[in-house]
Amino acid sequence: MNQANQGVKIVKKLHSERGAAAVEFALLLPLLVALLLGILEFGLSFSAQLTVSNAAREAARTMVITDAATNTAAQVRAAARADARAAAAVLDPALADADIQFAPAACAQGVMSTTTITYRHAFLTGFFGANVTLTGRAAMRCEG
Repeated sequence: MNQANQGVKIVKKLHSERGAAAVEFALLLPLLVALLLGILEFGLSFSAQLTVSNAAREAARTMVITDAATNTAAQVRAAARADARAAAAVLDPALADADIQFAPAACAQGVMSTTTITYRHAFLTGFFGANVTLTGRAAMRCEG
């Protein structure tokens, strides 16, 4: 009789823990979803940062190698902005002219030219905020 009581107790215990796994999963699910969204948002933001940095490097290179003797400073800046936009074609929204800054405005031989691109990257989910400002900078010596 004693063994029969133990068997009944074991069966009752198994039945009483029947929904425990579902409850634990329901408690952990929001944490797991937040972690997944964080990884996704970080990856997309990091990719956008790399794109912005590369676009700044391309614009700076165009700025320093374009011949200033045959092109005006405005033409050189326009070519550099076009190259930056081409290098950052995957960004949505695309880079605007106001996002791309040059210092100094014209390149003289031996002077360091700095290109700065500021881009507002919007998050997909809005779970971690609306957006973040990304900055890419490149500096190169003007070749003339």
